[in-house]
Amino acid sequence: MSARADAALAALVDDVRTRLAGAPTERLGVVRAAGRVLGFPRAERIVPGDAVWHLGAMLVRCDGPAVEGLLATGEILRARAEVRRGFTAESQRARAARAAAARRGGFDEGETAHVDAVPIDAGALVASGVSGPVSVAPDGTLLIRWSRAGAPVPLGPYLDERIDLLQHPAPGA
Repeated sequence: MSARADAALAALVDDVRTRLAGAPTERLGVVRAAGRVLGFPRAERIVPGDAVWHLGAMLVRCDGPAVEGLLATGEILRARAEVRRGFTAESQRARAARAAAARRGGFDEGETAHVDAVPIDAGALVASGVSGPVSVAPDGTLLIRWSRAGAPVPLGPYLDERIDLLQHPAPGA
């Protein structure tokens, strides 16, 4: 493993950005902790961050350095107003609270917020051959593990398929 992976990752991100220019984007959500403003309590908020393209297990930043442009998908929320609901599980309540925090933070009703996305670290790829779901095969090919149960697949063809799905969504999607 060498700096070849670093260059390959940057080239991959540049290629994706070129191919997706003009395609619809979503935004990262940045968590702002609860606190006080002028002595008044303020609830946790999730504020809009950078624009990204969502490509399955990966997010690609629309701007910035290419080496920092690839992220592993974290929690995906749809912003919605906070309302009283009955929940059958505490996890549902927590998820609804996070969706309300995104709405409070400035996301539009129903807008997608990507929270806790993890950057793919080119340095870690070079050092250990793994960063998040991306790894490097012995021959230098970048691989992605797109699900916990799935075997790693080559990252290039995986992104090709996801770009095609973004540009040509299935009817009714």
